[in-house]
Amino acid sequence: MARAGKPVKLLKLEGKSNKTKAELEHREKEEAALLTGKTFRAWPEVRADDVARKEFNRLRRLLKTIEKDDALYEGIINRYCLLHSECFQIEDRISRLTEEQARLLKSYTDGKLDDEDYFKFQSDLSKQMLSWDSKLMEKRRMMLQIEKENAMTILASLRAIPKKPPEDKPTSQMGKFLDRKRSG
Repeated sequence: MARAGKPVKLLKLEGKSNKTKAELEHREKEEAALLTGKTFRAWPEVRADDVARKEFNRLRRLLKTIEKDDALYEGIINRYCLLHSECFQIEDRISRLTEEQARLLKSYTDGKLDDEDYFKFQSDLSKQMLSWDSKLMEKRRMMLQIEKENAMTILASLRAIPKKPPEDKPTSQMGKFLDRKRSG
């Protein structure tokens, strides 16, 4: 797969490019045509969640620096931030279950629980941890898909831009002859 070209602003910042001024101007115009001109906003549920809001603001700052904070990406970014927050919540639940297992082991070693109860509780806690862990992995897979799709969407928008402006090539003598023959 071909690598997407760098945005014109990045090429200008680097101060080096093998493109002509006309090519850069054409590319800059085409890049601007792919954007709505409106910045994306946080959904109410993202604003209500501290973790999601912090991630949203972080991503907004990053995307603003590369001028990809367009409203077209609003849904993707908001969903990603909500999933990010949900992952933190699940990780917190798993850590509480781990602490519960430690308390259970302490109770067992202190003789407060008999073998049968200890192994039953231990089994139940392990099942809950595995269940939460599978939910966490599912959320992380969704986040990865969004990350890939988001990058692909941005890269796809860059790939859609022709690398060079269309040139008016002079027709060769043979081409002119063939054009005259075709037209009659």
